Amino acid sequence: MHLPAPFLTDRAAVEDAHALIMMHGEEAGFAAAARAEQYRVLGNHVHFARWRQIERLITYLSVEDILDTVH
Repeated sequence: MHLPAPFLTDRAAVEDAHALIMMHGEEAGFAAAARAEQYRVLGNHVHFARWRQIERLITYLSVEDILDTVH
């Protein structure tokens, strides 16, 4: 399985992903998707894209298989 690593612009995205995981557990990806959708509806494409990347990070972290080279 190949799942590309998400692009993160800053550490705050990782902290937001961590907060959602702590708050929502297995449903954290859905919470991030809901936030992205709220910003899409508002027309704020910057925050929409940011929350989509956070959603992808949560998905990436939830996969138990090794996805890339391990050093």
